[in-house]
Amino acid sequence: MGRSSVSLGSRSTLEATCAVEPVLRVAELSLWYGKQQALRDVTLAFPVCRATAIIGPSGCGKSTLIRALNRMNDLIPHLHLEGQILYHGQDIYGRDADPVEIRRRIGMVFQKPNPFPKSIYENVAFGLRVNGMADRLNERVEIALRRAALWDEVKDHLRKKSGFDLSGGQQQRLCLARALAVEPEVLLMDEPCSALDPVATAKIEDLVQELKQEMTIVIVTHNMQQAARVSDETAFLLLGDLIEFAPTEQLFTRPSDPRTEAYITGKFG
Repeated sequence: MGRSSVSLGSRSTLEATCAVEPVLRVAELSLWYGKQQALRDVTLAFPVCRATAIIGPSGCGKSTLIRALNRMNDLIPHLHLEGQILYHGQDIYGRDADPVEIRRRIGMVFQKPNPFPKSIYENVAFGLRVNGMADRLNERVEIALRRAALWDEVKDHLRKKSGFDLSGGQQQRLCLARALAVEPEVLLMDEPCSALDPVATAKIEDLVQELKQEMTIVIVTHNMQQAARVSDETAFLLLGDLIEFAPTEQLFTRPSDPRTEAYITGKFG
């Protein structure tokens, strides 16, 4: 997936491809941190323009899985991975894969807001400059902030206020704008609302509903109600195993595995 060695085609070509196959496909993925196995033979696919929730108790492998989807685990010592993660059929861990390009195509928003110690404007512009997208910079920054439903709140002090001056919910939407600015096709969200109040959480959930009209969303959440509200499909992980993967309504109302039912009804977790 190197920029010069592998051509991924135009966005219109990608959209046509996505119409007949998933954007991301995980095939028999197993992962270890040293001798500790975190994932076991996980196989699932993420459809285009849908939101997939990943649920399960703490320590079940949710964050490990989502971070593997754009190689955010690369710097962890003694990490070993087997199986494949395919982006439009190309192995993101293959020899020619470019991690920087992967993370542009497959963006991520983390559990805790992590704005840079820069102005609001420079927070959003940073990734654009790094990725060689500095043309029409003002326009791109505004579009990203509008997509994150933050523009109206910050437009009068873009270069005056630091990202640290914003509320927690605004900081998370700023980080979302930063991710959206480089026009990813997939957006990974790792517990994006866990540190937010109900009002800020509702804004993020509304954004997920809007964004999945144009990109694929993968969201890790402990909140069963949130998973039911925002996702189209849900994957349930337990101790590194994928127990069940099904349309969200089916998984929450007619789970096929008794362990899924026990978890979503609060008998453990």
